[in-house]
Amino acid sequence: MDVKAQLAEQKEIVDRRIKELAESWRRGGGNDGDVISAMEYSLIAGGKRIRPILAMASYRGCGGGDERAWRGAVALELIHTYTLIHDDLPSMDDDDFRRGMPTCHRVYGVRTATLAGSSMLLAAFEELAGCCRELELGDKISARAMSGVASAVGGGGVVGGQVVDLESEHREIGRDTLHYIHSHKTAALLRVSCTLGGILAGAGAEKLKALAAYGEDIGLAFQIVDDLLDVEGDSAQLGKTAGADQARGKATFPSLYGLEESRKLAAAAAERSCAVLRRRDLDPQGVLAALARFILDRSC
Repeated sequence: MDVKAQLAEQKEIVDRRIKELAESWRRGGGNDGDVISAMEYSLIAGGKRIRPILAMASYRGCGGGDERAWRGAVALELIHTYTLIHDDLPSMDDDDFRRGMPTCHRVYGVRTATLAGSSMLLAAFEELAGCCRELELGDKISARAMSGVASAVGGGGVVGGQVVDLESEHREIGRDTLHYIHSHKTAALLRVSCTLGGILAGAGAEKLKALAAYGEDIGLAFQIVDDLLDVEGDSAQLGKTAGADQARGKATFPSLYGLEESRKLAAAAAERSCAVLRRRDLDPQGVLAALARFILDRSC
């Protein structure tokens, strides 16, 4: 499989749908033109669109075939972008660049960027609710989809991981705390991207459990590779400042495990993720396995 070609094709779908969504926000009018501009700026800045692609691959792996599911998948990209906008704020990581462009608050100011991130999160749930309605999933499955995503983003997921991450800066922490941070801050949204696809397709408990395990492991691999790139990567290629984690005193996989052991951990996580797919026959076309390998081998 030519995974790069597959990703490029899927990314084009996500990009087109995001553009259409931004246009619909503008048609809606109101007094939030600057906020919408900030949202659109952050969304069209680029990105690999891994989360919606994962959701659709999981959806298809569980037998789903309705293209309207893309609406729910794209909601995950809105959530991801919200986390990036807020993560970059001066009160958080105070980053200057994201995806090779000045961060949202550097262009639009802190207040507008904060509101843009919050609006993005709300828009995501509006899109997810609309997807469930269009697919006629019924109240029980719709509630499961909505609550699953909300739990992954809140205190038991991304927000909880961010809290511990910020509290751990310039402190010595153990490996358990490091894994906690990234299981929540990074892996939670990747994990729910996979399980959301299964839920939208009507998958049973065992398949959802397998998708969650796959998502957890690729989330671990993703974060380890991210940490390695922060040490070994180039700012221009990464689209953000290389070495920023060390400058902030953040604990990373290389700082606790070393470079070589970190590479081994990432490779083992990617292999576990593929093994769980094989056991449950969740990847007949090999897309999810290819995504795991792409995450492991990425250079930005």
